[in-house]
Amino acid sequence: MLRLDKFMADAGLASRRELKALLKAGAAQINGKTVTDGAVKLDPERDQVSFRGCPVAGRRRLVLMLHKPAGYVSSTEDPRDPTVMELIPEAYRRQELVPVGRLDKETEGLLLLTNDGDLAHRLISPRHEVEKRYYARHAGTAGEADVEAFAAGLSLRDGTVCKPALLRPLGPGESEITVTEGKYHQVRRMMAARGLPVSYLRRDMEGPLSLSGLEKGAVRELSPEEIGSLDAAGG
Repeated sequence: MLRLDKFMADAGLASRRELKALLKAGAAQINGKTVTDGAVKLDPERDQVSFRGCPVAGRRRLVLMLHKPAGYVSSTEDPRDPTVMELIPEAYRRQELVPVGRLDKETEGLLLLTNDGDLAHRLISPRHEVEKRYYARHAGTAGEADVEAFAAGLSLRDGTVCKPALLRPLGPGESEITVTEGKYHQVRRMMAARGLPVSYLRRDMEGPLSLSGLEKGAVRELSPEEIGSLDAAGG
């Protein structure tokens, strides 16, 4: 059983504070009967809820793709820095979205946000080996020895052991890096361990999804087919 105000807030109709006034005004019905108290319980599987005469579905599964700019932290709130939630359109902010993993403050690129905690966990978990591909600009030029070190799995100075990863040199000062885990500042630390400190980093792909065509700072909602491809990637 679920409170009416919780059910309607999850559906993205309004905040729970705003719903109080709307309910008092008689805007909601359960099974055709007007209900003015948000604390009334309902069964989402059996009861039909209407808002201003229109049927209301329960909270839908939602995944957004954001092209994160530098300067934002991958968090729902932060006391010091702007968060990625400030880039999300207001209509989506009531959907209890959380970032899928983290990009550090200065890293740009593809960041997913979802209200499906299970999907988020599967995409983040190293056990499922969902690939994340990055473009890096860095000091020096990556060589064959660096490629082999990444493929073998790097051990970092603090004892952190990284899973095997793919390093593809693109030329002087440029590389692509593909990892299947998301340790703290992992790509930057791996490159630094090889004497290739990163000056710019952008995530271009996660699983089957590409950042291609999405402007910096822009957000788009994934289609059911794209969400299904993430399900498959996450096992």
